[in-house]
Amino acid sequence: MKTYAIGQHIDVIEIDEKDGVTDLVALEAQVDDTVAAVIVQYPNFYGQVEALQEIEPLAHDRKALFIVSSNPLALGALTPPGKFGADIVVGDSQVFGISEAFGGPHCGYFAVTSKLTRKVPGRLVGETVDENGKRGYVLTLQAREQHIRRDKATSNICSNQALNALASSVAMSALGKQGITEMAKQNIDKSHFAKKAFQEKGFDVISGDAFFNEFVVKLSKPVKEVNLELLDQGFIGGYDLGNYEEKYANHMLVAVTEMRTKEEIESFVTSLEGAK
Repeated sequence: MKTYAIGQHIDVIEIDEKDGVTDLVALEAQVDDTVAAVIVQYPNFYGQVEALQEIEPLAHDRKALFIVSSNPLALGALTPPGKFGADIVVGDSQVFGISEAFGGPHCGYFAVTSKLTRKVPGRLVGETVDENGKRGYVLTLQAREQHIRRDKATSNICSNQALNALASSVAMSALGKQGITEMAKQNIDKSHFAKKAFQEKGFDVISGDAFFNEFVVKLSKPVKEVNLELLDQGFIGGYDLGNYEEKYANHMLVAVTEMRTKEEIESFVTSLEGAK
């Protein structure tokens, strides 16, 4: 985000977290009439679900846009950001049918309110019917500035992620509404089962209960060392939060998805007992 913002001479200010979520007091202190937008993750970096209903007025009361970056799979279970008044919602569609591939390529998604539709770069495709009544798709809206006002264009330079977008579309179509909801529910159920298993083994889990599929576990020794030990046992350990912030040294961010079984989760927790 900072890389893109530099060219537009936009300042990006990060708000501190408190107990794993955005510090609302600090956020309110920063938002004034010079702020263009407030952006929040949902769920956030620590896996916690942010209180969007409390953040929205802090942005809109100062005439700033309210932007939410969200895991689309989580939205199969969580209340959509639009219900909380988000102006723009963006995210990564990797969770739907795209390989991790060492970090990319992926494809993103974004949605806007009707008011902002004509400011969307690129082209919008709409559903219609042909002369025989068969379903078809056509370009319904495209910003013409890339043709006639190139100095103001927003979409001259872009990458083509159509293959990844197609893969995500196929995955979502195959899962369907009920499948995505069930997939999201399994992420929630299995990650909360894992958290409880850690707590029963005496681990210090510092995350609250409002999380999707990630939570933070405090260990007694460096996460890098623990992950090497786990690898020898056939496990890929969690993210070392000490790489991100010094106060989180020896803290592991654990992710549990629908792919994991009860036995695998219990075995993973048992393998970590020497580091609690």
